[in-house]
Amino acid sequence: MQQTTTTPAAQAAKPKAPVPPPEFQEGAIARMDAAGLISILRNAASTEFQKAKACMRLGELAPKEAVPALAALLGDEKMNTYARYGLEPIADPAADEALRAALPKLKGNLLIGVINSINKRRDAKALPALTKLMQGADGEVARAAAAAIGSIGTAEAAKTLQAALPKSAGPMKMAVADAALVCAERMLAEGRREQGLALYAFLSGPEVPAAARHAAMTGIIREETSVSRPR
Repeated sequence: MQQTTTTPAAQAAKPKAPVPPPEFQEGAIARMDAAGLISILRNAASTEFQKAKACMRLGELAPKEAVPALAALLGDEKMNTYARYGLEPIADPAADEALRAALPKLKGNLLIGVINSINKRRDAKALPALTKLMQGADGEVARAAAAAIGSIGTAEAAKTLQAALPKSAGPMKMAVADAALVCAERMLAEGRREQGLALYAFLSGPEVPAAARHAAMTGIIREETSVSRPR
């Protein structure tokens, strides 16, 4: 079998891998500190790619000082998801304040995205605004708000869901019931056993959708038969 060799001329003619233009090179952004990343977000000349990568890197660094620059992008259809990615890991309450402040300014998917971020952060101070959204005419927004209330998992959140359930119908009723199940599980996980069981008992009522009712009954049986239950 004959072996073929590549001549220097052929090697020279071989095309090189394309090098992306500077505005699409993420290596430099990945090495920036918080101040540099924030400057990208505030620079009107920055590309969407640069801003997206800066938001993602800020999500890793989670600096408090990035909150205003990230919050300013929540109303941007293309940057909303990236801005929330940057805000969600920031432990400072300023991130919660920014998300709450955005609620009355947004609609549709942008609003749902912010509600989902509040869901992840379990911001109890957002409960009044979420309750109002849960009672609104936009079904998708209302269901997202109910889910966020369930994740908050406080006694006040449980009362809010209990009050909403009899007034709900169709998919919204199931969403509220599911949120209440999450709330009960949160209470049990955090050692608030009596509150969790009381919410499960409420969800065992005949007015609750069958799937949620069965889940609540299963939860009660699990807790009451657990070897670790209080005696």
